[in-house]
Amino acid sequence: MKTSNRREFLKKAALAGASALVAPGLLAAEGIGMASSSSIPWSGGDANKFIIPKANGLKITGTFLDEISHDIPHQNWGEKEWEQDFCHMKSIGIDTVIMIRSGYRKFITYPSAYLLKKGCYMPSFDLVDMYLRLAEKYQMKFYFGLYDSGKYWDTGELSWEIEDNKYVIDEVWNGYGEKYKSFGGWYISGEISRKTKGAIDAFRAMGKQCKDVSGGLPTFISPWIDGKKAVMGTDKLTKEDAVSVQEHEREWNEIFDGIHEVVDACAFQDGHIDYDELDAFFTVNKKLADKYGMKCWTNAETFDRDMPINFLPIKFDKLRMKLEAAKRAGYDKAITFEFSHFMSPQSAYLQAGHLYDRYKEYFNIK
Repeated sequence: MKTSNRREFLKKAALAGASALVAPGLLAAEGIGMASSSSIPWSGGDANKFIIPKANGLKITGTFLDEISHDIPHQNWGEKEWEQDFCHMKSIGIDTVIMIRSGYRKFITYPSAYLLKKGCYMPSFDLVDMYLRLAEKYQMKFYFGLYDSGKYWDTGELSWEIEDNKYVIDEVWNGYGEKYKSFGGWYISGEISRKTKGAIDAFRAMGKQCKDVSGGLPTFISPWIDGKKAVMGTDKLTKEDAVSVQEHEREWNEIFDGIHEVVDACAFQDGHIDYDELDAFFTVNKKLADKYGMKCWTNAETFDRDMPINFLPIKFDKLRMKLEAAKRAGYDKAITFEFSHFMSPQSAYLQAGHLYDRYKEYFNIK
């Protein structure tokens, strides 16, 4: 879709969304007809109408918390809304929440003495403390996502992130780690793919420090596969120079060899490859994880990469196919990016609540 056409589409979509929120009485006053809800025939929603086997995929048991967002609209929730979301998460079996990053450039999630001195902005709330309290209340494990200075995105070199996180890791463990039982591990937040400069050394340095200060709590990474849908900053949805399964195995064998002693799990993002490629790549991922004694998770993205508008909740069948492939491959856990925007009944996106309903029906969750 060309930019001008996309802009026109968004304008029409916004108008349509606004009209959907207008009270029925106002519509009637304007002479606009609306069907009465009592006149709409509805069977009551028979979930048994699925024509494929139900509950045949790997359940999502973890989610990122995208509070410091890079490219997704902020929902401006307070603790009341966040607690309601934790209730929704708990109801479908989520037991792990991962703060995707503790800060991005100058915006941060907690009043870090170190980062404030570096010029970061003071946050209105201590979100790390809130997440840890809610995780404790709802019997979940919280993984702390490291600080992202933005230099990696500017330069393509991950080693920039080591220095700031030396201080952040110690500061956070001393301030929160020993206080809350829900502090369950660390997310090394650099989103890399193959051939990222300094990736092995950076993961090894940050992973080792995380484990050393916390008495060996688990760490994980969530890189992306350099597949046909790994496009950035273009109007194209796919690219020609996608990695082959063989190249992917060779390159990630080298990375895993260098980091497996300090990184316990790898959750590859699943949205950059096509649906008929899932089994081939997932099989390799599980093979490599097993070889190096790492847990093999999947980051089952709940936003749709196949549309010309970033980012909207994914079509249910696409999510289902990805979770079924993860189960076939014998993956250990499914997490998602991310529940609150793309799957929550209280998301700013209306479609997210519908995805939540279809997911519950598929897995027979009452």
